[in-house]
Amino acid sequence: MLKVAQPDRPDALTWVFLGLGLLLLPVGLYLALSAPPDVNQGYLARIMYLHVPGAWLGYLAFFVTFLYSLLYLFRQDPRYDRVASSSAEIGLVFMGLALVTGMLWARPTWGVYWTWEPRLTTTAILFAVYVGYFLLRGAIEDPELRRKAAAAVGILGFINVPISYMSVKWWRSLHQTQSIDLTTGKIHMDPAMLQALLFNLFVFTLLYLGFVRFRSLLAALEARKEEA
Repeated sequence: MLKVAQPDRPDALTWVFLGLGLLLLPVGLYLALSAPPDVNQGYLARIMYLHVPGAWLGYLAFFVTFLYSLLYLFRQDPRYDRVASSSAEIGLVFMGLALVTGMLWARPTWGVYWTWEPRLTTTAILFAVYVGYFLLRGAIEDPELRRKAAAAVGILGFINVPISYMSVKWWRSLHQTQSIDLTTGKIHMDPAMLQALLFNLFVFTLLYLGFVRFRSLLAALEARKEEA
């Protein structure tokens, strides 16, 4: 599980995650730019090295929010709520990145920036749910009631994650099916492209871990100020 950072300052592990992620980010960019072009989309497919990690880390972040929301309801420990909230916030950033890069990718391939096809629609709903998560947190003054209400949204909102992921299989969609299919374990990618994608996914994961630990620290300081 993710551990909450020290209450006064970020711990060494937080700096390791952030430092390593930032250090390896240019390497990921180099691998993305040097990866071979796609047979059908040519060099345009290189946006995948931002789009796919952004989407995957959004899914992961919302899963962490789901997990820590459950832990909060069972144990009533505010630390779990802070991790859940922090992960949801970072998840919105990554999912926003996925939506923006997806729109930029859609324009030259589909002819429009946006169309209400299943993957885009379910992803937009997912993004809106977690925006609502923070609107709800901001609307409730009582800390305990706020945490419980947010936990309920964090748990129920996660239902949209598998729906979004599986939408290209369940319904007719303009969006291509997964190049790395987690349901079957099959990979439909050139090895050089796969290497670049997995490396960028690793870098994004490091950044996510660092950001969520750092944001949890800030949330702890905010909670201390609110109690005072």
